[in-house]
Amino acid sequence: MKKPEDVDEYIGGFPAGVQKRLRQMREIIKKAAPQAKEIISYSMPAYKQHGNLVYFGGWESHVGFYPGASGIAKFKHELAAYKGAKGSVQFPHSEPLPTELIANIVTFRIQEDAEHAAAKKTKKIKGITGAGF
Repeated sequence: MKKPEDVDEYIGGFPAGVQKRLRQMREIIKKAAPQAKEIISYSMPAYKQHGNLVYFGGWESHVGFYPGASGIAKFKHELAAYKGAKGSVQFPHSEPLPTELIANIVTFRIQEDAEHAAAKKTKKIKGITGAGF
């Protein structure tokens, strides 16, 4: 599959049943992160504010959700029923998407992203004032 130009094209490349689940994942994320910019990164949908928040992708047997290692660690007990790795989780097509859990993870990532951006800004300001300005 060639790199999609946008999320609509990405979703359109899948069979109808998978498209439905990908559209649902997209809506969950957009509702939880209305200020996030929707982009294609690593050839899949991603959402960005200061930095990247989350990604998702379609697969033959599941929807992959990629909130990074911190998102998985924070919700490890809630995610225990699903296959996953350090920064990802698989939601099988045979089960409904856990809407509330996904939204909670996105909300956590927004907060974490904002804190990281603020810390970076503070560090930059301290660096400028510490340089004799």
